[in-house]
Amino acid sequence: MISTAIRVARVGSAAELAAAALMVLGFPALMLAALVPSIPAFAAAAAVTYLADHYLHRKGSYLVNRLSKVRAGLSIRFLIRQLLLILLLARLGLADDLIYYGAIACFIAFYGLQAPHGALVTLIRNRRRMPVATRNIDLASRIRIPDAPPRVLLHRSAEKMLHLDLAAVAGILLSASLESAVAGFIGIGVTVGLGLLYVLGLVPYVRGAKIPPNAEKVLAAVDDWLAEYRPETVLYFSGSKDSVYQANMWLETMEQLDSKPLIILRERAILNNLAPTTVPVICVPGGVHLMNLDLTNVRVALYAANVGKNIHLLRVPTMKHVFIGHGDSDKLASVNPYSKVYDEVWTAGRAGRDRYAIADVGVRDDDIVEVGRPQLAPIQGWSGVPEGRIPTVLYAPTWEGWDGNPGNTSIVLAGENIVERLVKADPPVRVLYKPHPFTGTVSKEAGAAHRRITALVEEAAAERATDGRFTADAAARAAAKAELARIETRLAELSGKSGGNGNGKGDEAEATRDGVVDPAVHEEVARLRGEWNTAYWRSFGSHEHRVITGAEPRLYDCFNVSDAMVSDISSVVSDFIASGKPYAVTDSAELGVEEFKRQNTAVRAAVILSNGATELGGLLDAVRDPAGDPLAEDRGDLKRYLLGPDEPTSIEQFNTAVADLALKADTRNAGQEVPATGADADPEPEPDPEPATVPAHGLTAAGDDLAG
Repeated sequence: MISTAIRVARVGSAAELAAAALMVLGFPALMLAALVPSIPAFAAAAAVTYLADHYLHRKGSYLVNRLSKVRAGLSIRFLIRQLLLILLLARLGLADDLIYYGAIACFIAFYGLQAPHGALVTLIRNRRRMPVATRNIDLASRIRIPDAPPRVLLHRSAEKMLHLDLAAVAGILLSASLESAVAGFIGIGVTVGLGLLYVLGLVPYVRGAKIPPNAEKVLAAVDDWLAEYRPETVLYFSGSKDSVYQANMWLETMEQLDSKPLIILRERAILNNLAPTTVPVICVPGGVHLMNLDLTNVRVALYAANVGKNIHLLRVPTMKHVFIGHGDSDKLASVNPYSKVYDEVWTAGRAGRDRYAIADVGVRDDDIVEVGRPQLAPIQGWSGVPEGRIPTVLYAPTWEGWDGNPGNTSIVLAGENIVERLVKADPPVRVLYKPHPFTGTVSKEAGAAHRRITALVEEAAAERATDGRFTADAAARAAAKAELARIETRLAELSGKSGGNGNGKGDEAEATRDGVVDPAVHEEVARLRGEWNTAYWRSFGSHEHRVITGAEPRLYDCFNVSDAMVSDISSVVSDFIASGKPYAVTDSAELGVEEFKRQNTAVRAAVILSNGATELGGLLDAVRDPAGDPLAEDRGDLKRYLLGPDEPTSIEQFNTAVADLALKADTRNAGQEVPATGADADPEPEPDPEPATVPAHGLTAAGDDLAG
């Protein structure tokens, strides 16, 4: 029942559900206490509503956010509490006392301060919002960007302002109890005085030296930096904050380019969630601003997703445009017809080329280049389960997708069967369950299945902890946990020094000014993350079942500690094939083995599972006896087909493809240079004619015709 209530209320935990219930019930209790009247009951109910409201806001509760949609927002809740306090005073027979009129005057004045307070906060935020936000770009030497206002003034400002009424409420209740107006007027004075000081404290940050330069000066400074840096290869990305992983997976590749890299983002939410990188980053929310940036030196633009905003850069003819995607799989998204708008489509191996040929969506074979998958470099090979350790099987299902296709994920129809058979396997294996982060966002059934699978794994882990066959070196685990704590402490220290993605800065303007990664710190963080990963796996027994969610440990780290994997049709399977380890894929749509293999290249060397998962024995046999694995040779062939050859390395192939395409862009641009002549020009050649080149953006300075 509790779990159902949590799901219906869209809260994250039982504690959050309890706080929501207390807040909702607290206001009727306040009314009842005011009508009775009872000062102690009113004070208790008021305290409950204050605390519950504050807790839910700190948790970012969905329920609290929705209350504003039904006219029960934060300000209304405070106003109701104050009106009920006045009702309490009237019911206590204090309607003719000075404290009654003082309370009314206090709350009118207090709410009179809300308007200028809200206006000032909004004005400050708007004036400090940059037209272009950056990371790893030196704008401070070009324009003056002042410090952000103190965090205490702007962070959760509405809550802070409204909570200033606590002094007045407490004082008035005390006066009503003691039948003396002194405490009440002291509280009223404190509330109104602090509110006035809060408003006055914001005034200096509205104009003058406290705000950044206007958009024209900021954009000019960015263009000045671009002219000096002369970027050659751009990674362009647009999407929701939940899709930021699609950009993050390319950051290391961008850092290893032979040409000068630049990352262009279109949403502030993406910038705020981007992983730390040493590559310069420009976030340009406005299409007009983007199209008027000086990108004349860029020759190659890389696109990780097919989104509408790509058109704003695709318009630029002086650069070549490439779809690189964010994974390589047999899903329909991997052969999106939109891909034909790009000059080239880069795939990992021959399989990607063949997919487009079979799909016949308008992408020419000549426009496809095989570059491998640079991101797969960290994935380690396999030569069998190490001596003295039980096999580890990773279950990494993908999410349910948007279209409700039962073949998208195994989690709904097969997930519990898979996990149950694995945790009961004999000889035993260890299970790592790492679901896709989007699991349950569309389908309630998928979310419910995920929770049941989590419970299965945790229950099996608890049972194994009491099984005498499985022991762990307590001293080694304690040492690993201590090492984890040390590394995490150091990482926390470095997070403020590296510049990172600027999340720790006062606001967007300050993050733009100071968000420059120190390369030495960046390298140390990378090293520490590797050490953290090693310590993490040593911090619990190699026999312990585990549910792994969140960003760390990463999926590839899970690959490296696993001996086999069960998954669905997604790029996860294609990536895992790089390890050479046995794997199984679930035919959730029940196409049948032959049809499933025909439609999905990546499963041709897999153990195919039905929704009952009865075929798991074949996977476990291959793990326990690699020499007798009938699919080992097929996996090697499939790896080369899907991901390309091991030599040259993928990053070398990628850099070669960038260089080749940049040369094509230069050739095209040179061919567009024509003498500047007119229809009525003198037939005699003019000396030293100036070349007329095609404008970089093909539009007016005002950015006309955005959608053409």
